[in-house]
Amino acid sequence: MSLARLRAVPAPTDEAQRQDALDAYAVVDSVSEQAYDDLVRLAATLCDAPAAAISLIDRDRQWFKARVGLDQSQTPRALAICDHAIRTPGETLVVRDVADDPRFSTRVVSIDGRPLRFYAGVPLLSPDGHALGTICVLDSQPRDLRPAQRDGLEVLARQTQHLLELRRYAMEQRRLLNEREAFARRLEDAQADLQRRHDELQYSASHDALTGLLNRAALAQLRESPQAMRRLESAPYALLLLDVDHFKQVNDRYGHLLGDRALRAVADAVASSVRQGDIAVRYGGEEFLIVLPDARLAQSYEIAERIRQRVARSSLPFALSVSVGVAAGEPGRDTPERVFDRADQALYRAKNLGRDRVVADDTPRRD
Repeated sequence: MSLARLRAVPAPTDEAQRQDALDAYAVVDSVSEQAYDDLVRLAATLCDAPAAAISLIDRDRQWFKARVGLDQSQTPRALAICDHAIRTPGETLVVRDVADDPRFSTRVVSIDGRPLRFYAGVPLLSPDGHALGTICVLDSQPRDLRPAQRDGLEVLARQTQHLLELRRYAMEQRRLLNEREAFARRLEDAQADLQRRHDELQYSASHDALTGLLNRAALAQLRESPQAMRRLESAPYALLLLDVDHFKQVNDRYGHLLGDRALRAVADAVASSVRQGDIAVRYGGEEFLIVLPDARLAQSYEIAERIRQRVARSSLPFALSVSVGVAAGEPGRDTPERVFDRADQALYRAKNLGRDRVVADDTPRRD
């Protein structure tokens, strides 16, 4: 293809709007697409022309979305006859002989080594009438278009406009889909954050902040839960009541920071000694309650002794010990309150016997 340098032609007064309309398609510098390539081949065949192109006028250049018979992918806008064609958007521009047209001077590009002599281009319009470029045919021989060829080229221009609109529609649908997906992700994130906050609040409400064990409020909830009580009363169970020995002296002598550290050490010993499904509660300041579902007295005594030994081995700058009372209950015979009282009595005896020991309930059974 040869393009001629245009003589100075005033720029359209709505050039900024025209450029915005072109930019909305995001088509300039896009990859080759078969549908557009087919249109330019059809245009060349229909018009018996050796070259054809879909030309888009972009700021200071002419860029070809599709082309046949042309080596260039773009040219300066100042050399583009298409730039002249878009200035009369409603008309098909036919230049029968470029060499004889006073609007064009220097021929700078050729077709198969021969100068450009013929040009025919139909402006491509956006829905609001802005000319984006043209579909054009070119030849190295002066000539004209037959009426049927002109009509056919104008039909191909409308088909090209439809393709561009489909492109913009698809882009808009992708944009809306991306927005919906982004909104859905934000909604999921917000729901996850809300759930996390809810879980944190629930955890804070049911767990002791210092030790991480359950607190008395959680124990009360379990006591009021029919499901939890059915599980507890469906098989033998045991309760451990644990008290940190001489804890007031720990606080008085070493301070509350080390006192807190001692309580955490006891909680760690409890958590590492009980079984999965057992319930460990910080019952009071230095008192702990452990509920052992489906456990008999002997097994519960072993767990209590394991806790006591682990407390004694704690990494603290002072010796620490605990006293533990153990009591067992039978389903249908012992209420949790009665088992708790017996565990409390066993704990009392452990303290009276010198502390740092586990004492099991020895209350005679009355069936």
